[in-house]
Amino acid sequence: MSQVQPLQERLLTALFDTELPVVATPDLAVLGVQPEQLFDWVDSQLTSRVLDLHSRELQAAGESFYTIGSAGHEGNAAIAAAFKHNDMAFLHYRSGAFFVQRQKQVANSNPIYDMLLSFAASKDDPISGGRHKVLGSKTHFVPPQTSTIGSHVPKAVGMAHSIGLAKRLQHQGTVPNDSVVLCSFGDASANHSTTQGAINAAGWAAYQTIPLPVVLVCEDNGIGISTATPHGWIEAGFKHRPGMHYVACDGRNLLDVYRAAKEAERLARKLKQPVFLHMKCVRLYGHAGSDAETTYLSKQQIENNELNDPLRTSLALLAAYGIADREHMYEHVQELFARVRSEGKQAIRKPKLENAAQVMASIAPHHPERPMPEPKTGSGREQLFAHEKHNLGKPHTLNKLLNWALLDIFSQYSHAIMMGEDVGKKGGVYGVTNRLVQQFGPNRIMNTLLDEQSILGMAIGAAHNGFLPIPEIQFLAYVHNAEDQIRGEAATLQFFSNGQFNNGMVIRIAGLAYQRGFGGHFHNDNSFAVFRDLPGVVLVCPSNGASAARLLREAVRLADEQKRVVVFLEPIALYNQKDLHAPGDGLWSFQYPEPHERIGFGEVSMVELDAHELSVNQQVTGETRAADDHHSADANGNTLQTDVCIVSYGNGYYLSCQAQKELAETGMQTRVIDLNWLHPLPMESLLLAIGDCANVLLVDECRETGSVSEELYTRLHELGYQGKVSRVCADDSFIPLAKAAYHVLPSKDTIVRAARALLWS
Repeated sequence: MSQVQPLQERLLTALFDTELPVVATPDLAVLGVQPEQLFDWVDSQLTSRVLDLHSRELQAAGESFYTIGSAGHEGNAAIAAAFKHNDMAFLHYRSGAFFVQRQKQVANSNPIYDMLLSFAASKDDPISGGRHKVLGSKTHFVPPQTSTIGSHVPKAVGMAHSIGLAKRLQHQGTVPNDSVVLCSFGDASANHSTTQGAINAAGWAAYQTIPLPVVLVCEDNGIGISTATPHGWIEAGFKHRPGMHYVACDGRNLLDVYRAAKEAERLARKLKQPVFLHMKCVRLYGHAGSDAETTYLSKQQIENNELNDPLRTSLALLAAYGIADREHMYEHVQELFARVRSEGKQAIRKPKLENAAQVMASIAPHHPERPMPEPKTGSGREQLFAHEKHNLGKPHTLNKLLNWALLDIFSQYSHAIMMGEDVGKKGGVYGVTNRLVQQFGPNRIMNTLLDEQSILGMAIGAAHNGFLPIPEIQFLAYVHNAEDQIRGEAATLQFFSNGQFNNGMVIRIAGLAYQRGFGGHFHNDNSFAVFRDLPGVVLVCPSNGASAARLLREAVRLADEQKRVVVFLEPIALYNQKDLHAPGDGLWSFQYPEPHERIGFGEVSMVELDAHELSVNQQVTGETRAADDHHSADANGNTLQTDVCIVSYGNGYYLSCQAQKELAETGMQTRVIDLNWLHPLPMESLLLAIGDCANVLLVDECRETGSVSEELYTRLHELGYQGKVSRVCADDSFIPLAKAAYHVLPSKDTIVRAARALLWS
């Protein structure tokens, strides 16, 4: 309280004991503003400021935990007033007055109490359920946003693009087809590559006359924590961007902000074009409660900022128009302090999250199950596969069967869309998306610019509007530029909204090593640990065409029905692999599974081979094999004990099947298990598949450190497995070019040696 009291005294002095600025008084009727509206906006500004100060009071009492406030930015209340309540808004953390005003647009809202519940981290907080202090509301079309570096801008652009897409595809989205998307961020965040890329993507699309109704609000206070933004930098950098309108306003003056916001709204809603709304403002009271701005700002700079407090201009406007004098407003502010503190006392008494189960309940909440759309049959299916009629019924490679699975999926799910570089007429680098654009059109199969952040942002935004996005990232190495779009945005949405918002999608990524012909670490990347570190995200990796088709169908079900974010990792080296043991054997070509066939979430697959059966058996799921006794019989019907279970995925599974034959030729009975699911690991199904086998060899094509096999090794022992466990991994190395790559990757020979060593140790 000793830290907060001077701020309150400074506020009251600035508003009521000093001379207010002289303000122009344009005709309110010309602006389309009623006197009572102006008073209402000022009330929103004052409410936001009092909430900011009370947050610091609560923090001093140990009852509030996040004190980045909106002081100095309250002019954004007029931006909220200029737009509809269902124009989706992705908000900067200093948009408190916007949020207060937005809530007033919907009956029976209580912005004060709702925000206080958020300050107090109460599980009654209507948006995050006590998980974070966020500005957000399902009712008010404000997804929760915890970002501080502009990582929400790509999804705002994606959401805006989806509005026109919904109209063209006659898709019933979550917002009307005449909606506008708002996105606010600071001048410091405008420098971040994420923001720059998203704004470039917006201009890139609009330059081609693609409808993109988005208003990007830069709340420019001239400083990022302690680093000043060069004077004029934002205007110089954004005023002349191709494909984008630039509108500026004085954030200290509500009427000027409203004027500019209505112009931005007209351009975005009527012309369907992106607008950069530059709101110049000041930051008051430091970056956050813990920030002592006296360490980097002079006393004169601080005093000058406080003289430019937008609340001073707002009170001057009320007085100049005869709407309310200072005496009346003084009473109003005191009433606001009393109300906020009274409701604050109630909010801090509300229950908090009490255990880990409550905290984690919204990471991947269960959504109602529903029937999957039926695949096309009869003449519809014949037409869908007319270009493949001579290939149907024959075994094919991974890329071909994935392509067919996508054809089926896009015919089943009318709201499925794909975005990525080269996915259109080229059909992807490896032909996986071949002929999709011819079948489903460029509104559903969209070539994008080369920017992974924008590709993923487009997917996240489209998912906000009820689409089922299936974005493609061309190579695993390229996704590392955009990891935070998955980590900080897509993966966290259900968690921070208590399950109210979701953005289910399937992110297809070509990756892993062993690619021949060209490579190096940008095309042979075996680093995907980042996905396994994300709660709620599902990571899938097929090893062959048949399992890929089945797994992709299940991945799409999880995204569509259960709103999961699924990463579908496709092994590049196996895309065109036909053979297993010798050229021409065709043992890695598979029949296309029937459209209803899936490998269930958490199910493994396996093949079993001994010296009397030197051919690859048809794959079966771990659930199916669990009913067996996990023993094979020899030619005389005698039961054979499995010597070693080899557990792997992707290229490792392929190599393990090669090793399996060589081991069988020396009399070793082996079972090779394909994990399919790399996060979360399918431990229940895996243990059933291992059965009573006493030796488990983990074959991991990724690095020894931070790999799937590390987790598997630990989990097996934690779950009580009593047998021996050994690992074969790639070295902790980047992947070099050409044959040098095979010095640091597992091979058939290393697997054979490791299996023998494990059995005979």
